[in-house]
Amino acid sequence: MKWLALLPGWVLGVALQLQQPTLWSPAVYGWLLGAGLLLALGARRLRAGAALVVVALLGGGLAGVGLTGVRATHFASHALDPALQGIDIELTGRIASLPQRMAQGERFEFVVQEATHNGAAVRLPARLQLGWYSGFAAAAEKPLWELNSRGPALRAGDRWRFTVRLRAPHGLSNPHGFDREGWLWERGIQATGHVKTGPRDPPPQRLDASPWPSLDALRQDVSERIDERVTDPAAAGVLSALVVGDQSAIDRDDWALFRTTGVAHLMSISGLHVTMFAWLATALLAWGWRRLAPVWPQALLALPTPVVAGVGGVLLATAYALFAGWGVPAQRTLIMLAVVVGLRMGGRHWPWPVVWLLAMSTVLLLDPWALLQAGFWLSFVAVGILFATGSGRAAVPRAGLPLHRRAGLALVGLVREQGVVTLALAPLTLLLFGQFSLVGLLANLLAIPLVTLLITPLAMLGVVVSPLWDAAAWAVQGQALGLQWLGQWSWAAVFRPAAPWPLAWAAVVGGALLVLRLPWVMRSAGLLLLLPALLFTPARPAPGQFELLALDVGQGSAALVRTASHSLLFDTGPRFGPESDAGERVVLPLLRALGERLDAVVVSHRDSDHAGGADAVRSAHPQARWLSSFSADAAQRCVAGQQWEWDGVRFEVLRPSPEDYGPEGQGLLGTNAMSCVLRVTGAQHSAWLGGDIDAAREVQLALARPNDRATVMLAPHHGSLTSSSPVLLNTLQPRWVLVQSGYRNRFGHPAPAVLDRYRQRGLRWVNSPGCGAATWRSDEPDSVRCHRQETRRYWHHREPPPSFSVANAR
Repeated sequence: MKWLALLPGWVLGVALQLQQPTLWSPAVYGWLLGAGLLLALGARRLRAGAALVVVALLGGGLAGVGLTGVRATHFASHALDPALQGIDIELTGRIASLPQRMAQGERFEFVVQEATHNGAAVRLPARLQLGWYSGFAAAAEKPLWELNSRGPALRAGDRWRFTVRLRAPHGLSNPHGFDREGWLWERGIQATGHVKTGPRDPPPQRLDASPWPSLDALRQDVSERIDERVTDPAAAGVLSALVVGDQSAIDRDDWALFRTTGVAHLMSISGLHVTMFAWLATALLAWGWRRLAPVWPQALLALPTPVVAGVGGVLLATAYALFAGWGVPAQRTLIMLAVVVGLRMGGRHWPWPVVWLLAMSTVLLLDPWALLQAGFWLSFVAVGILFATGSGRAAVPRAGLPLHRRAGLALVGLVREQGVVTLALAPLTLLLFGQFSLVGLLANLLAIPLVTLLITPLAMLGVVVSPLWDAAAWAVQGQALGLQWLGQWSWAAVFRPAAPWPLAWAAVVGGALLVLRLPWVMRSAGLLLLLPALLFTPARPAPGQFELLALDVGQGSAALVRTASHSLLFDTGPRFGPESDAGERVVLPLLRALGERLDAVVVSHRDSDHAGGADAVRSAHPQARWLSSFSADAAQRCVAGQQWEWDGVRFEVLRPSPEDYGPEGQGLLGTNAMSCVLRVTGAQHSAWLGGDIDAAREVQLALARPNDRATVMLAPHHGSLTSSSPVLLNTLQPRWVLVQSGYRNRFGHPAPAVLDRYRQRGLRWVNSPGCGAATWRSDEPDSVRCHRQETRRYWHHREPPPSFSVANAR
């Protein structure tokens, strides 16, 4: 058992390697791996004691760093050649995932078999993520989008030939935001792109279907059968998630409800589902094998019933987990089940920490980057807590008890287990998601039996007997009514600012201490560890100072201004599509993580790249005062001369002028020319925020206010050639320019000529694709903090910055 001491070191080594901002050479990782293996072999010769523990931990850690690094460098060596970005490439290959249906079209993973450009073969990464997008037009009745046409019905396993345009993986980079580049890396995707279906492009060709139905094709068949059978889209989405692991089938609003009520873990294939399936499979196999005794007694002598039932149950559960998407919770459960079955067959018993660590180490051996998933931490921490507290073990004999007594004991056990898990995971849930469900205990007490014992079995049996999906859908609808009732409670979920990592991990340890079987004096220490994270409040600027945070929202604009006790949002980011916008995906998560309650929102103009997230922000912050250049309410219009002061910081609206509005409040200029312009002035420094104001209005403003200066400026119109006029730059003389634009955007923002103007005047500038969210503080006016640089990991996108762009950015 000496080798078991290697496991904690292995896990720590993998975790340390994932913190690297850049990769070392493969030779370095090879040496580390070799050293780790030598230490592991040497540990076998040591006697139990401190020396064995130290050598084993060091050997496991070096092996973890080395093997993960070798795999990472090998994977990175197959990255997309930058010269192949944005050009037409003819691809032949196979659809290798369930196509995800979206309002814009379909998204899918594609395994490349052949790639050419102008007839010459090119080298591409093996796996791509592609989108097949349909056309859009403004809807007649609503200010949304509607499809002009739909792409073909894509099927997993089919071979296609089409023309695509690719780019390296690149996502938004914001504090407490989703790391899309890490998610793509973990899935083995090294390029993204879209299928070209324009009139001048060669028409896509479906070559042939796979001769043998792939696992993904079978999953897609079942998902489509559920959609055809179940008329309620919400219920059909839940059933597809439970049967085939298609979580994209669940609507975004439904996911929000599940998170608020704390039952989101039940709407995907969890360890609970796999365990239940394995238990049913084991019971059925044992029953059937015993029935062979009168007919074929030699079979039972050769393979005893416990062996057949145990091994067969694990194999069938593995097949179910593969069919359902092979998520981390399912992997963890299968490894633990396999270990337990193997130990029982050998008549042995291992302590639970050994089984727990072995399962964790095996998952990380299969996929080291699973450590980046929230599901990894929730799954293993929950199981570890249940093991440590003795939950789930048969402590009270129930044989011979009346049915009502057994039911009562089962209910008490369920309440206790759920209470333990809910309390222990509360700090971890706050750390990962910034929220915790107060109604989660009650919701799970109702939902766990319903989902586990009724909905999931009916959903799985519906694959064979489709009418059972109707019954499962009715149960899902009934559950939805109960969850909606709980979710409407004003205190259903608690949102807290994101605490620093040391405080957050201390809180996780505190949550575990509270539920462990320890003396209450020791449990009370858990409260002391919890309180700093629960009471944490992010630092704010001092009176007279302010902070400007230019969010990374792609091709759009959103900026947060914070003073000592107030906050203002300037623009709300773009609309990404019919069902997604930057307000919901970027702005609101950041505001929650910072604990911000907006006092005012200024939307510079009505273009969707600035006002696309307005509805989501307005819904979440109804208390905020709103100003814009297109409001029908006169009290909510930007008008030059409006000003107010917060905490010694003055806010002043510079445009539009009153004469720019018509008698009914309509703008008399173009949308860009009507942009609200806001000047923020602290004790020593100021900021200038101008939306998409054009050069003519810039010149008018500069001539009317020749003495205005700005330490930092949001680049007007994302650095467009029609803005950032020399007159404005010469008047404001900013030290910093923050450019908000999309990665490889089709407009070419920021324009090279505009960047030349910045360089000629010695202005320092950062652009959101390379900087991510940019933070400037008036008490540190000579520096800008770039989130992408501060949190860089080796899987993040890199581009060589132009001169002057980030000379003093951190």
